[in-house]
Amino acid sequence: MSSAEGTEAAPVAGEPPPPLRRNRRFQLLWIGSTVGFLGGEAAEVTYPLVILAVTGSPAQAGLFAFVQLLAGVVLALPAGEVVDRRDCRHVLLFADGGRALAAGSVAVALMAGHLTMVHLLVTAAVLGAGSAFGGPARMLVVRAVVPGSQLTAALTQEEVRNSAAGLAGPPLGGLLYGVRQLLPFLFCSVSFAVSWFCVLIVRIPARITSSTADPAPEKGAGGMLMGVRTLWDDPVLRTATLAVTVLNAAGAPLVLIATIILQRQHTPSWIIGTVMAGMALGGLAGAALVGPLHRRLRPGVLLVGVVVMQVPVFAALVLPFGPWWVMAVLGFAMLGVPALGVLIDVLVFRGVPADRLGRVIAAASMLFGLGGPLGAVGAGLMLQYLSVSTTMLVFAAMLAITGGYAASRKHLREAPWPIATDQSPLR
Repeated sequence: MSSAEGTEAAPVAGEPPPPLRRNRRFQLLWIGSTVGFLGGEAAEVTYPLVILAVTGSPAQAGLFAFVQLLAGVVLALPAGEVVDRRDCRHVLLFADGGRALAAGSVAVALMAGHLTMVHLLVTAAVLGAGSAFGGPARMLVVRAVVPGSQLTAALTQEEVRNSAAGLAGPPLGGLLYGVRQLLPFLFCSVSFAVSWFCVLIVRIPARITSSTADPAPEKGAGGMLMGVRTLWDDPVLRTATLAVTVLNAAGAPLVLIATIILQRQHTPSWIIGTVMAGMALGGLAGAALVGPLHRRLRPGVLLVGVVVMQVPVFAALVLPFGPWWVMAVLGFAMLGVPALGVLIDVLVFRGVPADRLGRVIAAASMLFGLGGPLGAVGAGLMLQYLSVSTTMLVFAAMLAITGGYAASRKHLREAPWPIATDQSPLR
């Protein structure tokens, strides 16, 4: 499709690329994805509300979340292979379009008064599939329009998007739902449609070839398990994947644990909601630290530092200093997360052959994603039979052991940052 974006000139060989803020392709994609993420976050918090209104069953609300997670996990590896074999832009259009239609169908059903649980479960499956296909596809689209030397800055901007949407989306969704039930789902549908349109009008250059890739790789070779094998065979990626999975497992129940602590302190519900925003605020502040941390620390040292800094978080939460103390602790817990997220992306983008990037991104996302529900289930069981303090101690010990193991891996401690290339992705 022709567009004004298609007339943007490629950088002349030997000249530095223009500043990222002048990269119209990336900025348009970023604006579209930011709108889409905001709509997704706004609807995410209201799906349980509408399910409770329709069925009155908390178990049905849990089933919706389970179906969405299951679809994302089951389809993660096949999605990675599809992204490697097909045009990643087309895959992203499919994912955003599907999610726009799914959310829009909920709004239409609410307007007609015929929303059913079967409809909602189908929506959950479509949303999970959209995440499975859209996640790796969007990463490759971003990589295709950003020169290697600006990759860290671009990924940092992506982290800002995630934190901003996480901060603004839930209260916006609650506000829209309070006005009328269908509004957050209509807003979500329009948001993904905006993201779809931005992808549609941006010309995506031919996929770049990683400096470590085979000069003539067989596209899609190795099957859908190639991503898992690549993560396992690389000692740095293997240890980093393990550490981040454990970190996700420990971080997933933080909101639940903090909520229980605040309820025992008789904290009003509106203050609890405000306290939870501390995590998004910490993520926004942490995005500003990505550049300095990446310049001063080796990737392994940064990884170990982020994991270990979570250990005192669990001890600090139980101190009886009130809700604003809890908010500050949650914000502190998120400070290193953006730098860690960018770290993993950089290691993958600069160290993995281009012909298997989609499968590696999908495999890593699947493994990271499994940590969350495993941690949530474990925390729920421990909180059922153990005290909050004991539960916190278990998670703190798990993080300390993981940090110690990662620190003991010489290959991780001494690993340098993969070399950035100033080669433009344009051909």
